[in-house]
Amino acid sequence: MIEVKNQKLNSFRFIDLFEGLGGFRLALESFGAECVFSSEWDKAAKVVYSKNFGEEPHGDITEINEKDIPPHDILCAGFPCQAFSISGKQRGFEDSRGTLFFDVARIAKHHKPKVLLLENVKNFASHDNGRTLEIIKKL
Repeated sequence: MIEVKNQKLNSFRFIDLFEGLGGFRLALESFGAECVFSSEWDKAAKVVYSKNFGEEPHGDITEINEKDIPPHDILCAGFPCQAFSISGKQRGFEDSRGTLFFDVARIAKHHKPKVLLLENVKNFASHDNGRTLEIIKKL
């Protein structure tokens, strides 16, 4: 854990979606925030996350009802970026991994967190000549 003396987020609750190994969680907990829900489908990442944080993340977010997720102030999502990245095939929403953003939107619409903290990739803003970002902004 990173030692932060002035933990200004100690009254904040957050959720950790597509969390991988828990980078968002390490950062936010260092500032005093409390993780109230995590989700990851990758088996190896779940094992590491469980060892790092002492809890097993929930599974596939597409199968989790937003009403079953606790109230939170911050929504963190490291959703898969291969569908948008210059390193991938850039199929965007035509790639099932690209549609996972809509689950983030579904949860955010229901809970209305104060902050969305989303992973970004180099090509995201310009993907499909900016149309991808425009769709997301309208959600």
